[in-house]
Amino acid sequence: MGAVRRLIEVMLVIAIALDVAYWSIWFTNRDWIASEHNHAYYEFENAFPLADLWLGLACLLALVTLRAGRPSALLWLLSAGSAGLYLFCMDFLYDVENGIFTKGGGGAFEAVIVALTLFFSVTILRWSWRHRGELLSGDR
Repeated sequence: MGAVRRLIEVMLVIAIALDVAYWSIWFTNRDWIASEHNHAYYEFENAFPLADLWLGLACLLALVTLRAGRPSALLWLLSAGSAGLYLFCMDFLYDVENGIFTKGGGGAFEAVIVALTLFFSVTILRWSWRHRGELLSGDR
């Protein structure tokens, strides 16, 4: 599995760090990252912390079990990838329906988050499934 496995581990660490950073900023100085400044947008974003917490937990458990060579790494990798893909779908649809991507710097920031979420999710799911035999056998 080698170098790509290490890349997957790095992606998991980055996902966890971005999750923590995003919500830390959102709850302390949301103007830095908000692409809209209205009640509906705030309500929408405020619906995500629990789902993102689940994503972060799945990423953490995927990282720990992958590094330990445990067969449960497959479960946590698939959980992290599918959680990310679900969040991508919700975020992307809302952003397209509400023209968020065209809202200046905040919209561009949102587009980057959405694109990274899609890339992360598809990469994790694809790699995990292709290496399921090795993951289930506990091969490092």
